[in-house]
Amino acid sequence: MSLRVAVQMDPVLGINIDTDTTFLMMMEAQNRGHKLWFYTPDKLSLEDGRVFARAQPLEVFAQKGAHARLGETVVLDMKDDVDVVLMRQDPPFDMAYITATHFLEKVHPHTLVVNNPAEVRNAPEKLFVTDFPGVQPPTLITSDHEAIYDFRARHGDIVLKPLYGGGGSGVARLLADDPNLDALLELHAMIGREQVIAQKFVPAVSKGDKRVLLVDGEPVGAINRVPAAGQVRSNLRVGGRAEAVELTARDKELCAIIGPELKKRGLLFVGIDVIGEYLTEINVTSPTGAQQLKRFSGIDAAAVLWDRIEIIRSTPA
Repeated sequence: MSLRVAVQMDPVLGINIDTDTTFLMMMEAQNRGHKLWFYTPDKLSLEDGRVFARAQPLEVFAQKGAHARLGETVVLDMKDDVDVVLMRQDPPFDMAYITATHFLEKVHPHTLVVNNPAEVRNAPEKLFVTDFPGVQPPTLITSDHEAIYDFRARHGDIVLKPLYGGGGSGVARLLADDPNLDALLELHAMIGREQVIAQKFVPAVSKGDKRVLLVDGEPVGAINRVPAAGQVRSNLRVGGRAEAVELTARDKELCAIIGPELKKRGLLFVGIDVIGEYLTEINVTSPTGAQQLKRFSGIDAAAVLWDRIEIIRSTPA
């Protein structure tokens, strides 16, 4: 089976091929004989009910500095010219991101969009986890400053983070007597009107923030992301160090709790974040960690994903 695959992502020429999960997905697709096109989200359009993208044919190579060859721009009808869309642009999950999900919802599932755009929109990563009682540390989502002060008074050491951020941006730890809470809340308010998350600090984060990758609701494997000395953020893009790790009984329990809902919603490729015994986020936009997982364990999450995509595309509707 040869599929026509359009990849909606951030600029392909700027990625790090050693760490980028989307690059691994594209290489795997190309190795299977699938045809690739690339476009950025701003090249996606809706006109009279028709969704189209100004895209470029793409070849990828495992060669630093020369990892992508782009052809001349063409106009793709996203319903008639494409079999699969990989929606892989990074957050922030802003109105432009949401609008792109509305566009792609008009062609899915005739054109398979990974992940289901309606469910990406309906499952913001830090809100979706609240659908599963008992899996999170104590968590407050609000823009009410008094509620945040009350939460800190009850829980002491907390972490404050933007609701729709990503990659560890804007995450700060505040001790019970830290005088900077007002200033941080003012900074968040200057950036936008969105609520923030206050979460009880989990000391186990010093041992790492585990990223577990799931394909169609089933766990594939995990890596551990260890923060730099003196830091609370373990995200790889802000200096965290990846290391090998095995799935624990608790990790498998958490996957069993959320897995059926991921499968039901068509969220084919998901990364969850686990600190100690707690699930802190369910990442459905552009989860990362597949390169590190393959490097440490030999498990290729991209291959598992393409196996599943090919089954879906070959199954009569």
